[in-house]
Amino acid sequence: MKLVHIADTHLGLAAFSRLDPDSGMNLREKQIYDNFLAAIDEIICQKPDVLVHAGDLFDTVKPKTRAYTTVLEALERLHAAGIPLVIIAGNHSMTKTRYTTSPFEVISYHPSQITAAYKFRYEKVELGDTVFHLIPNMLRPEDYRTAFEQVVLSRDHTNVLVTHGLATAIKDKRLATVAEHELDSTILSADFDYIALGHYHNQAQITDNAWYSGSTEYLTYGEIRDKKGGLLVDPGRHEVVPLQLPKTPMADCGTIACHGVHPGDITEEIIARVTKKNLPQFAMAQVTLDGMSREHGKGIDTKDLAGIRENLLDLKIRVKSEAEDTPVPLQQDIRMIDYLQEFEGFVTKQQLSARQKEYALSRGKEVLASVMDEHRGTAE
Repeated sequence: MKLVHIADTHLGLAAFSRLDPDSGMNLREKQIYDNFLAAIDEIICQKPDVLVHAGDLFDTVKPKTRAYTTVLEALERLHAAGIPLVIIAGNHSMTKTRYTTSPFEVISYHPSQITAAYKFRYEKVELGDTVFHLIPNMLRPEDYRTAFEQVVLSRDHTNVLVTHGLATAIKDKRLATVAEHELDSTILSADFDYIALGHYHNQAQITDNAWYSGSTEYLTYGEIRDKKGGLLVDPGRHEVVPLQLPKTPMADCGTIACHGVHPGDITEEIIARVTKKNLPQFAMAQVTLDGMSREHGKGIDTKDLAGIRENLLDLKIRVKSEAEDTPVPLQQDIRMIDYLQEFEGFVTKQQLSARQKEYALSRGKEVLASVMDEHRGTAE
């Protein structure tokens, strides 16, 4: 069997302030939709037996209408090509309770051959000579172990595990979020012919048989050096080949030493470096300024950069601080915070009687859940 492994498409993500003149949509959001459909066309050209998506199809648990229609269009193209889709829910598009409707319930009605695991449990599907063992993002870390213990490997088929989380072997944990769970080495078992991982946005091999495909797009400037795309996999032969997929470029224009340099010369150097990259229209670029100080007055004249900014989606001018190399706490994605769990932890630490804690937890969670539901409704 030949499969294509992708993950972390984050459909619906919007960034920067530029709008598409034709649709009025956030331009970055539109780029991600358009590139995703172009990637589907490229995948179809590879003629895989299955497309595997290892989580975070959508950027939020309540996707925008355009995110839904983009996925439905992709399913139409895969259906016409006769390519099944196997997909799991990641932490961004997984509901936070068992009683919230999942976005995957909508796309599951499509007539194409789609297997979607999103119900907080282990599922499996047999396609051709391969059994896909699916463990979506779970509510609690221990749920991964419970799900994994239900896996029974097929002796007569190739076995592929698809799951979403951060492998403990990865030292780079800049993606850390409250809803993220670590995958220990026993779950990433060598008994599987292939393990398709999602969540980590840099394409990387974790063990002999376990790979992150990486996200298909550059989603933040922190990913500027990451490898993007998909993986073309023959799990029976243990062959993995990187697959280039359409994406919006993000270029690192390097570091400019600013000490003793006139602000006007710094501006000219920024322009020269961006121009030298010969980027396509509406790409993203970053330049780092090292040594900016009071001697530079108000700094560079941003008006002089208007010409190159016009051709870019975004130009990030990053000022390097003296303390940049010191460790900093991991950033958390506030959209992923489990506020009910955070509140319970807070109450537990307070000097209260058992009865007071019981009342505070009961009443407090009720009020907090009500406020959260109201907020979600107004956000839509």
